[in-house]
Amino acid sequence: MGVQDYAESKLKPSVVLTGSAKESNGPSIGLIDIGVSQSAFLFRVALPSIKNDQSKLKCELQRDGKVLIQGMITQGIRVVQGLSSECEMGVETFCSPGPFTISFNLPGPVDPRLFSPKFRPDGILEVVVLRTRGTSDPVDA
Repeated sequence: MGVQDYAESKLKPSVVLTGSAKESNGPSIGLIDIGVSQSAFLFRVALPSIKNDQSKLKCELQRDGKVLIQGMITQGIRVVQGLSSECEMGVETFCSPGPFTISFNLPGPVDPRLFSPKFRPDGILEVVVLRTRGTSDPVDA
């Protein structure tokens, strides 16, 4: 395995889903993208049926790069009004209601005090966290 192959494999983390996230019937919850720079990691997590104000969303990072995201999927009915009619929409095609966890590892150690989470209106949790250099980390040229 070459250096490039190793680096690419580290950017495709093993993701563990539990609770409602594991039982999804609709859009996939927990899809993850990770970006790397010399000083930081950026990761984005798809949370399509999550409402920031109702989900009690919590994101924890550990020094070794482990990420734990927890929250609650609430069930509700939304009324959508059109020009001449009203439709009642259930959320049956999304995840089942209840608690969920998503955990994965970033490709290296981080400083958990220095991260910036942002929950976007499109259901994406976007987080930037600063990297820490260990003695075994290669120095980027």
